[in-house]
Amino acid sequence: MFANYSLAILSIVALGSYAQTVYLAGDSTMAKGGGGSGSDGWGQFLAQYLTIPVVNSAIAGRSARSYTDEGRFNTLINTVKSGDFVIIEFGHNDGTANPDNGRQDAVGDGYDTTAVVTAADGTKITVHTFTYYLQNAVNSLKAKGAIPIVSSQTPSNVWSGSAIAAGPRFVPYAQTVASRTGVVYVDHYNYVAQAFNRLGQTATTAFFPVDHTHTSPAGANVVAQAFVRGLLCGSSALKSKVNSAGQSVPNGCL
Repeated sequence: MFANYSLAILSIVALGSYAQTVYLAGDSTMAKGGGGSGSDGWGQFLAQYLTIPVVNSAIAGRSARSYTDEGRFNTLINTVKSGDFVIIEFGHNDGTANPDNGRQDAVGDGYDTTAVVTAADGTKITVHTFTYYLQNAVNSLKAKGAIPIVSSQTPSNVWSGSAIAAGPRFVPYAQTVASRTGVVYVDHYNYVAQAFNRLGQTATTAFFPVDHTHTSPAGANVVAQAFVRGLLCGSSALKSKVNSAGQSVPNGCL
């Protein structure tokens, strides 16, 4: 009787550990299918480096604002369980637009900063900053017991001399969000830049068959490896879930 009871308890514990999941929230650079035409997002290649499952909830064309306005963060917040990880990475679609494209954020990193933008039909819309949208999402996820990780956007195939060009303002904005909410930040932009710089411009350009933003599957795998390297060099609890293949990803800590 006691042996059976103990086995039942062990089974429950094991099932609980298997249920822990990594969720991804981002844009086409992370999403399945990437930007189309033979491209793919790096989120599709992350699971091979972890011991727990990955659910890729990234959607092409989304920004911090549109992912919020469409209720996608609310869906994640309602889905996650305590102990689940959520990797959040936006920036490529968050820049200013005229007329408003439904994706731009107010410029700046103030939580209370707003801007009034004009839609194509003349409608005036009040929008918030990148940091506002992500801070709200991170804090709501934390309230559910989830473990958010804020990641900076990936670099495009844009070079300055012999190196990938410096990142846009959304890279430090992402770091600001992590700092304000007390969660782990992964400098994905610069870990990918490190990988691309070591490969060189010619080899890197071969990873971008569509445009300067969206990677081929091979390129997406390099980008996924760079994220894993960032995990291993940081303090996230997720690094304990990196498997032997993940432990062997190239390059070192920044």
